[in-house]
Parts: sequence; C-alpha cells; structure tokens
Amino acid sequence: MLSNLLSEQRERPLSVTSRPLATATSRSSYSPAAILTISTFNPTHPRSTAALPQTPRLHTRQQNIDLALQIFHYAAKFHPGFSHNYDTYHAIIRRLSRAREFEPVESLLSELRRSEIKCGENLFIDVIRSYGLASRPDSALKTFIRIEKFGVQRSVRSLNTLLNALVQNKRYALVHVLFKNSKARFGVTPNVFTCNILVKALCKKNDVEGAVKVLDEMPAMGMVANLVTYTTILGGYVARGDMDSARRVFGEVLDRGWVPDATTYTVLMDGFCKLGRLVDAIKVMDDMEENGIQPNEVTYGVIIEAYCKDKKSGEARNLLDDMLDKKYIPSSTLCCKVIDVLCEEGKVEDACQLWKRLLKKNVTPDNAISSTLIHWLCKKGQIWEARKLFDEFEKGSIPSVLTYNMLIAGMCERGGLCEAGRLWDDMVEKGCAPNDFTYNMLIKGFCKVGNAKEGIRILEEMLEKGCLPNKWTYSILIKGLNDSGKEEEVINVLSMAMSNEGIGRETWDFLFAEMIDNLDSGTCDLNRILMESVS
Repeated sequence: MLSNLLSEQRERPLSVTSRPLATATSRSSYSPAAILTISTFNPTHPRSTAALPQTPRLHTRQQNIDLALQIFHYAAKFHPGFSHNYDTYHAIIRRLSRAREFEPVESLLSELRRSEIKCGENLFIDVIRSYGLASRPDSALKTFIRIEKFGVQRSVRSLNTLLNALVQNKRYALVHVLFKNSKARFGVTPNVFTCNILVKALCKKNDVEGAVKVLDEMPAMGMVANLVTYTTILGGYVARGDMDSARRVFGEVLDRGWVPDATTYTVLMDGFCKLGRLVDAIKVMDDMEENGIQPNEVTYGVIIEAYCKDKKSGEARNLLDDMLDKKYIPSSTLCCKVIDVLCEEGKVEDACQLWKRLLKKNVTPDNAISSTLIHWLCKKGQIWEARKLFDEFEKGSIPSVLTYNMLIAGMCERGGLCEAGRLWDDMVEKGCAPNDFTYNMLIKGFCKVGNAKEGIRILEEMLEKGCLPNKWTYSILIKGLNDSGKEEEVINVLSMAMSNEGIGRETWDFLFAEMIDNLDSGTCDLNRILMESVS
C-alpha cells in the first residue's frame, strides 16, 4: 500500500483507501404511480381534471430520463379520463431528443402517428435539430421527409433546420441538392435564411465562387441579400487567406450603406490575425470602435490570442482586463493562453494577479486555468504559492485530477514527497481517483531521491487499483532502478509487466527492447519472466 511507502518519512500515515463517489443523481425511491398520486391526482377523485394538466410538466421536470418516460406511459395506462395529446408527446420527445435517447423517440413517434393526434411542426424541428447535434444527419433527413405522414405541412422552418444540421455534419453537397428541389419535391419555398445556409455550405467546401453566384441570383429569386450573406462570403475568402477579396466584400457592405456589426468586423480581424498581420487587425478594431460598434467576447478573443501568439503578454493582459471590465466572460482556453505567455516571460506574479482578478470579477477560474497557473508556479520553484492557490481554488470548486496532478508533480519534482503524499490522501478521500500520470509522478519522485525500490511498490498498487501503467511508467522505474544500482529488480518489473494483460503496443515495444538489452548485458532471466507470465 502507498501508505506504507511514506510512513517512515512523515508522522501521519498515508491512507489510500478510496471512498466511492456519491452519484450526482440517483433514481427516485418513488414508483411512477406514487409520484403521480402525490403530485397530480386525488385518489378519491380519479377523474379529477384540475391536476391532470400537471402531468406533462411533471415528466419534463424529472432529472431521470427513464423515470420521466415511465411516468408518461403510466399516466396514459392507469388513470381513467386522461389521455395524451400533442403537448404531452412534444414535451417528452423534446426531452428525450435533447438527451439523445433516440430509440424511445422513434417508438413514441410511431405511437403518435398511429394515434392520429393532430401534430405541429415544432416537434419535428426539435427532433431534426437533435439528430444534427448528435451527428446523425441521415436520421435528420428521414425525419424531415416523413413529416407529411403525420398530417403536418412542412414549412421553410423545418427545411432550414435540416439544412443547418447537414452543414454541421459537413454534408454540403446534399444541402445544395435539397435547396434546388425544395419547391418541387417538398413544396417549400426557400427564403433569405435558406439562401444564407446554402452560401455557408458552399463557403465551407471552399466554393466561394459558387456562393457569390448564389448571391448574384438572389434578386431573381425575389430575395434581398443581407449582412449575414455578405459576412458569410467574407468569411469564405478569409478561410482561403484571400484578404484582398475579403476587403473588397467588406467595402461592398459599406457601399450599400450598411453598418457592419461586431461579427463582420471580427471575421475580417481574424483573417488578418491568422496571417500574422496583427497591425492590420488592430486597425480594423480601432475603426470598429470609431464607428460605434462595441467589440464582443469573440472580438476580444481573436485579438488576445493574436497578442499571445506574438508573445505580447502586456497587451494581452490589458485587453483581457478591458474585457472583464465590460462584463464579458473569457473562455477558459483564452485565460490559459494569457497565463502561459505571462509566465513564459517570467511574469508569474502578474499571472497570479490575473487569477485573483478573475475571482474578484465573479469569473471563477476553472480547473484548466488553475492547473495551468499551478504548473508554472511549481516550475518556478514556488511550491508554497502553488499550494496556497490550490487551497484558495478548493474553497469554491472541486479540483479535478488534472489540478491535483499539477501540484503533485511539482512537489515530487522538488523532492516534497511528504507533501505530495498528504495531497494524495486528500485526493483519494474526496473521491478523485489517481490516474497513470499521478502514479508516474510519485514513482519519478521516489526514483529522484534514490528510492526506486519504493517505486516498485507503487507500481504494484497501481496494478491492484486497475490503473494501467504505460510506457513512461516502466521507463521511469527501470531507469531509476538502473541508476540506483538495482539492476536485478528490473527483472521483477519486467515480470510484472508481462503478467499484465492490458499492455498497449507502444508499451510492449518498449518492454521488449528492454528485455533484449538486459539479455545482451546478461542480467535478464528470460525463462523466469516467461514462466511467471504464463503462470
């Protein structure tokens, strides 16, 4: 046990007995019948109608999807005078679709069709959208095609939802086919939003010329292009790196007397940033503010990332401060990039101040942000500061295995095995299971202080806990044993590895090479290893 490994090095023994995590949600102790009786029905008045309308609200309020479905079925079967209608079917199908429980969705749709209940298009729009988000474009298309079988007339709303789902799943050619046949095949007349989706699909497949052709044909179709149309084409040119054409489209927007919005400006700025033309991007941002258009969080993100890429940590930090002052919430990834560039330039204190400023602005730093800063504090040798930041973070958040790992790694790297052990205790007691990185850092820590033999015992515990060692686990341990003159123990490690059924290809290649090296040096008893692995 790991507790025995550190017992001689600190007074409090290290316990690694895991406690099971409390489940986030648990199944209700009530049956569907009990819930319906308590919540909606008076048992002495089975035909009471005052409470009946609560049933659809009840099953949609349920956190547990299975229980919500049980309530739905129970209400129809066992309560006289109650029958489902379009609203109750729509409520449960929407809930199941969003949870990606498509098998019961299809079952309910078949049931709904047989019931001949009059339906609305919104139900199918929800299902199509959910299929698109779940990367099931074919199912979205099938749902659109069968709408009429339910006695519902398709409209441009369901068509646009389908086309968006196809664009999300990169089925660009099918978008064009459906657009061309929408009137003749489905009786749906496209509108400007449909055209914009087609333009987006063409730009996504790098056919900007085709998108421009659609733009030119829109007046003949009785449609007027809007700012979204032009911004999408501008984005198509930006994706190609053709900033001259992008500027020309931007000029056409101005020539029409339109005021570009934050999205249009941001797309243009992003194009310059991707080409390393930060000065041009900043000029666009200045023009934007002069024209009274306020940057949004995406605008800030584009410029801040460009500053980080150019290693301009001060400018990135200032712009992030400006973003916070305007009540925008920066993404975790953006904050990590700013912290990285600050720390790379030796401004760890500024990074710590940024972390505190995020707290002050009620933008709680998440595990990614906190672990990034902890990593840099440990790298600079400021282990105590890293621990203080960890404790502060823990007051309002639950540290992830990543956050624990960064601090444990820093402690082990600096020889603080006792502190690392205490943190391990805390991690396990709070239900956060160590992973291969955690074990590897502890093994590396012991090897670094010349106690590689204890690393073998950690490896044994790692295998006991069902955590699969990787190439680096064995590499760190075998190197530590060789460096400390315990070559004979390498055979035990190789034997343990051979007995492990879950060895990956990369790990196996490493171990095989290690065995060959030991054979060459005369220290490897291959027969013994093979016999132990077979037994």
